[in-house]
Amino acid sequence: MSVVIDGETVAASDGEMLAAVLLRTPPFYARRTPVSDSPRAPYCLMGVCFDCLATVDGIASVQTCLTPVRDGMRVERQAGLRELTK
Repeated sequence: MSVVIDGETVAASDGEMLAAVLLRTPPFYARRTPVSDSPRAPYCLMGVCFDCLATVDGIASVQTCLTPVRDGMRVERQAGLRELTK
């Protein structure tokens, strides 16, 4: 199976968490912070720290450590604050 991260197709395994795929895909981070723009990578891998947030299939701030991959999933590394939708 494969997922698309920032426009590039990446191999993934059935049952694998999306955070694991992000950790092995350059540039090895999930998001950039809104204040300092520093890169943050999945850290706790159990849904507590929120450093693994990314945009998944158009939905911002998804906890990738709690999200299993799906074939064709589209992921974008998140930069700063998420956009609010109406």
